[in-house]
Amino acid sequence: MSNYQLCRRCIIDTSVPGARFDQTGECSYCKIHDKLEQRYPLDEGGRRQLDKIIAAIKRQGRGKKYDCVLGVSGGRDSIYTLYLTKEKMGLRPLAVHFNDGFGNPVAGENMKKITAKLGVELRTITSDWRESKDLKIAFLKASVPDIEEGTDVGIETALYSVAAKENLKYIISGYSFRTEGICPLEWNYLDGDYLINVHKRFGTTSLRPWKPDDAGFNLRIPHVLYYTVIKGITAVPILNYVNYIRKEAEDIIKNELGWVYPGSKYYDDLYQSLMTYIYRTKFKIERRRYFYSALIRSGQMSREEGLNEVSAIDIIEDPLVISLCLKRLGISREEFDSFMALPLKTFRDYPTSYNIIKRMRWPIWILSQLNILPGVTYDKYFKCV
Repeated sequence: MSNYQLCRRCIIDTSVPGARFDQTGECSYCKIHDKLEQRYPLDEGGRRQLDKIIAAIKRQGRGKKYDCVLGVSGGRDSIYTLYLTKEKMGLRPLAVHFNDGFGNPVAGENMKKITAKLGVELRTITSDWRESKDLKIAFLKASVPDIEEGTDVGIETALYSVAAKENLKYIISGYSFRTEGICPLEWNYLDGDYLINVHKRFGTTSLRPWKPDDAGFNLRIPHVLYYTVIKGITAVPILNYVNYIRKEAEDIIKNELGWVYPGSKYYDDLYQSLMTYIYRTKFKIERRRYFYSALIRSGQMSREEGLNEVSAIDIIEDPLVISLCLKRLGISREEFDSFMALPLKTFRDYPTSYNIIKRMRWPIWILSQLNILPGVTYDKYFKCV
């Protein structure tokens, strides 16, 4: 690659969309990380921020069976977040899991066992298999990196639908910028209009219409505004406010809750095996670069270790699981190979809400600053492109 550059601080390089480098050789993703460190400090001021959030959640949930919705997948981050909010913060979460038909049985057992131990209700929102399958195939035909658009939208709508149904004002996520980083927009563009338009072009079945408490796969701008502005539902990335160390968290949930490692990061969803293979072989995408870079910046991984890891194929690429995924979709290897041979495209090749989103830059900035939208929303849509 001509003009190749590797960040001097992390392992973001010129293969990552939106990566810009200053005169010292430091990348723009490191700059975003440092801004987020200032916004979510791990000092006494940060502790006061967290205490205010916890108090607000408890106040809004007074007299209700639950005071928040918390998304769970069975992986490390969501299970530790459940443990933290219930056992350490004294919250009363309703655990919500979105099932799209590709869950890892190990992760499923983690959720059932650990919610029972913690005395937390687990509510599973199971997608219509016809819709879920049709969306996955449609995005393979669209030849874009957003292979899990249906699942990504389905998770969000499941959480918002349950919050609306239970009249809860807070959704808690297990995201931390210190361990996850920010995925470039070109690699993961979340937009309900995008989903609808790709499905109209390549889908074969109908998607059920939106209802406030049963949104299905519908999350267009009016729906987002309904949930966030009219219903006043706020998404809280609670791990941003604590010193979340992955290894320490893993030891806690293993020892205290009997959590079992699913086998790899993201392996709570078996479809991620196929997705990772497609990323590497078709799109030349190495997504470990952005979340390993986050770990490097937060001192949880050495730069050398990160470089060594990305030089090898991700262990999540299991040929048997990949074959299982294709079988579940009803796709032959020949048909899959024909999808892999299609010209590369991105969300920009299809009708989306992106032009509207760009015109809403400052309202989105304000909603992010007010924590109505997650703090990284503005950065993802306007800085990581």
